[in-house]
Amino acid sequence: MTPQLPSIIIAIDGYSSSGKSSMAKVLARRIGYRYIDSGAMYRAVTLYAMRNGMILADGKVDEPALVAALPQINIDFNVDNFNQRTLLNGEDVEDEIRQLGVSSNVSPVAAIPAVRHALVAMQQKMGESKEIVMDGRDIGTTVFPDAEMKVFVNASAETRARRRYIELTEKGVETTYEAVLENVVGRDYIDENRAESPLRRADDAVDLDNSNMTIEEQNEWLYNLYNSIINKLA
Repeated sequence: MTPQLPSIIIAIDGYSSSGKSSMAKVLARRIGYRYIDSGAMYRAVTLYAMRNGMILADGKVDEPALVAALPQINIDFNVDNFNQRTLLNGEDVEDEIRQLGVSSNVSPVAAIPAVRHALVAMQQKMGESKEIVMDGRDIGTTVFPDAEMKVFVNASAETRARRRYIELTEKGVETTYEAVLENVVGRDYIDENRAESPLRRADDAVDLDNSNMTIEEQNEWLYNLYNSIINKLA
């Protein structure tokens, strides 16, 4: 009889467009865990703010209005053929939240303490039964500081911008590499310098710089790390 493997929480943090979501999805599918894209949750809140006039002309957020609306914002996920779809108050907004307009506004929204507190509480609720792979900016430091497996992913800003540009153009989004690079660098700065849960590497996280790795190589690296941790815990 095969012994039952221990159930763990896997936290994958890193910079925008570093590939952490893609590898997290593959790992979750491979080991039979639930995948949660915490960044999609912040993007959904951002989309709500944009739709409701809470992003001002100068790019600043009408924080009091958004904070007051938080109890009316419900975020959930639906899985369609292994692909996660983000639901905002029951509406599938997965494609809309990936547009550059949302990307340009998500970091200021995510920097609002009340927004982070609300979404962290949702995320911690999702992880109560373990067996999840969650990626984001503060999963290993704030959401699940006791996660059994933590990874911090990085690549150069130019590499990440190039990947993001290719992804957007393949989806038919009209943009330029320069605009995407500016967005990546700007988001890095805001993520690193916000007062609430800034982006940083957890002390016990394993580093992964995937600048020169293929998708297959990074997926195998992550799976091997999972196996090494599980074998130690078994």
